[in-house]
Parts: sequence; C-alpha cells; structure tokens
Amino acid sequence: MYRIAICDDDIQMRRFLRSSIESAGIACAVEEFSNGAELLRNYQEYDILFLDIDMPVVNGIEAAKRLRRKDRKVKIIYVTGYQDYMQRSFDVHPFSFLLKPVRKEMIVKQLREALLYGREEERAATLRLGTTEGMEEIAVPDLYYLEYQSRKLRLVMKQGECMIRGKISEFSEKLIPYGFASPHKSFVVNLQHVKSIRGYDIFMMNGDRIPLSQKRSAEFRGLLGKYQADRI
Repeated sequence: MYRIAICDDDIQMRRFLRSSIESAGIACAVEEFSNGAELLRNYQEYDILFLDIDMPVVNGIEAAKRLRRKDRKVKIIYVTGYQDYMQRSFDVHPFSFLLKPVRKEMIVKQLREALLYGREEERAATLRLGTTEGMEEIAVPDLYYLEYQSRKLRLVMKQGECMIRGKISEFSEKLIPYGFASPHKSFVVNLQHVKSIRGYDIFMMNGDRIPLSQKRSAEFRGLLGKYQADRI
C-alpha cells in the first residue's frame, strides 16, 4: 500500500486532493497536514507528497528543504496558486508542479506518473550472482524468467542466458517485490515481460512459452491483472 501526504492550509483543497487521489482506485493511505510545521513534526516516510507553497508558519519551499535532508526518495508534487514560485521550487527537486485551480484529472495523472516512476526506480535493482562463468551482476528489469533445471537455475535475460546454483524458492522471495510471480513450481517470471496467456501457456515478450499450472492459474492471472492495472 502506498503512503501519500497532503499538506495545504486550505481545508477545502485538502478535501479535494484526497477525493481526487481516492478516485484513482489505487491502494493507498492518505494523511493530511495543515502547514509545513505540522508536516515536519509528524513526518514519516511517504511515497508521494502533495505540497502547497504559500502557507503560514513554514511554507512549502522551506518544508521541502528540511525534508530533503532525511528523505531523498519522496516524490514532491507542488500544488500552488503562484507560478512565480516554480523556479525557487527546483532546488528541492520536485516531481512536478501543478498550478491552481487544478483539475481532478491532472491530479490523478500526476499521481499515476509519480507511482510509475517510483516503481521504475525500484526495478533498477541489480543481483550479483555466482554463475557457471563466474560472478555476474544482472539488472533485474532485464531478467525475463528463471527456470529450475537439474538442481540449477536457468536465467533467461535480454542479453542471453546463464546458469546458477540455488533454490527457486529463494530467488522467488527476492524477486516478488520487483514484479515477479511464480506460475509453475519450476518457474518465476517477470510480469513486465508477459505478452499474453492462452489457456495454460504464458507467452513472453522474447517469444518463449512458459507453462501455467492449473493449481496456480487463478492466483497468477490475478497478480498479472493487478500489475498491469497499476501501470495504466
């Protein structure tokens, strides 16, 4: 579940932002703050922060500067009525800048883009593995799937294949947070690279066909559907 914060001294604007966020149908917890000082006092790590600039006590620019000292990852989306602040806001590396009055469609659009960008950052992870050819560093997004073969794991990637020793269950646990799922006891696939499912066959973007076990069919289809819906 994503964690989203709204900081604006206008209660009507906070309610509008919350309503717009919740209308996106994304699993999230939303917290509201009435000014920068309250945000700083109660701040926890968030995925996205919708932040006003012109607020009493501590304005949005100063609040963001302080937040950046402890949180470099949060995506800051400024929502303000003053275009003159745009240049000053660049110092805190905001994700985007929305000018009031703003439409619900734009809020939802920026929300989805920020979440997608965050997932792509997470997916930029690498695995350092001992293969039959020696130590290799593998970019997780480039991995199509893993297949268990004769007590070894066959890794199929954009740049080729390699074999490693290990249990498929161990790698399944590591890769699930990056959008992988297991359609069969001998396979773990990258949902990003699934092209289609026909019956009990999974067709990958590279042309390979992966078996889908009847026992895991419903769960795998559900995970794939959720993954694809979250990326829209």
